[in-house]
Amino acid sequence: MINLAQKDISHTLGKFLVTAMGVGMLLGIVLIMIGVYRGMIVDAEILLDDIKADLWIVQDKTLGPFAEASRIHEDLKNSVRVIDGIESAEALTFQNIQLPRDPQPVRVVALGFDPYGTVDPINPERFVEGRSLQRDHYEIVVTDTTGFKLGEEIPLLRNHYKVVGITHGTVSSGGDPLVYISLKDAQELQFSYSNERIRSDRARGIKNSDAHMVNTVIAKIRPGYNIDDVADNIRKYKHKSVYTASQQHTILTQNLVKKASKQIGLFTAILILVSTIIIALIIYTMTLEKMKEISIMKLIGIPNSMIIRMIAQETLLLGLLAFIFGNIFSHLIYSKFPKRVVLEIPDAWMLFIVVIIASILASLVGIRKVINADPSSAIGG
Repeated sequence: MINLAQKDISHTLGKFLVTAMGVGMLLGIVLIMIGVYRGMIVDAEILLDDIKADLWIVQDKTLGPFAEASRIHEDLKNSVRVIDGIESAEALTFQNIQLPRDPQPVRVVALGFDPYGTVDPINPERFVEGRSLQRDHYEIVVTDTTGFKLGEEIPLLRNHYKVVGITHGTVSSGGDPLVYISLKDAQELQFSYSNERIRSDRARGIKNSDAHMVNTVIAKIRPGYNIDDVADNIRKYKHKSVYTASQQHTILTQNLVKKASKQIGLFTAILILVSTIIIALIIYTMTLEKMKEISIMKLIGIPNSMIIRMIAQETLLLGLLAFIFGNIFSHLIYSKFPKRVVLEIPDAWMLFIVVIIASILASLVGIRKVINADPSSAIGG
């Protein structure tokens, strides 16, 4: 049996492939958008997984320290340590800072922790060079994406911080590069004011702010204790908001990522709709270009079913090639994006199913034109 689709495509192969590549670029962007969402989920989980805290204690009636601002006194960690069921408790700070670098500053999130404490939030497996913090002042661990080298000194305020370690893959919950400094240095950067600000506040009768503040106290539970019971005790007696690791995970994925996921989902749906419309227009145009030939085929007795099969095969092949080109395109460019893009096979298969359905729907435009074609128009026309 003659394959009409194959014969037709062979006459306009170059145009057909270029069209498939163009639609494929749109589908590649769809995969990239899905990958951006997946990357946001991964980024949100990295810090939680590295710290491995059982409880996050933050300012009362807040969703801190990531979804909302939180400020609590550092010495809260001492009173938390004596609560029944608590194995260890440490204070942490988080702040956005700009690291000076040519040609432009590097925006990072700085995590402050006590180098002499019982919890080191830096995952040792992430080190590519150097070590963790060992002093209270003027040491910093950076991630490799910042571009700083081991031993380099970074000026911040009135001091210089020496790079003692370089990590890979460490990012904040928002996907920004993560650096680590001591708790005392972090408090000085975040909560201390300049001399001019202090003098101005005194002249206004404002007391100097307490620099011994942190954003959260993290705690680990002793084996055998119920984590929810311990959390309830802290809420009751310390009047603070307390979140378990799973609750903090939910806050990050639902509160921080949810709105972005809706935006990405809407943008993805629009791109798929645009791709479907483009395929439909292309098939319609290709059908119009060969309407005389189709009328002749109908005139000599070729059934509609055979012609419809040709249109459907061309549409499905266009969708399939576009999907292949889209995958190639997305894998070529995803690493160029500034934030993490995670391409997963299940997402690609889901898009494949959507493309096939969209191609079938798009083919209906050409099929309708074929069914309505008048065989008599082939005579003399």
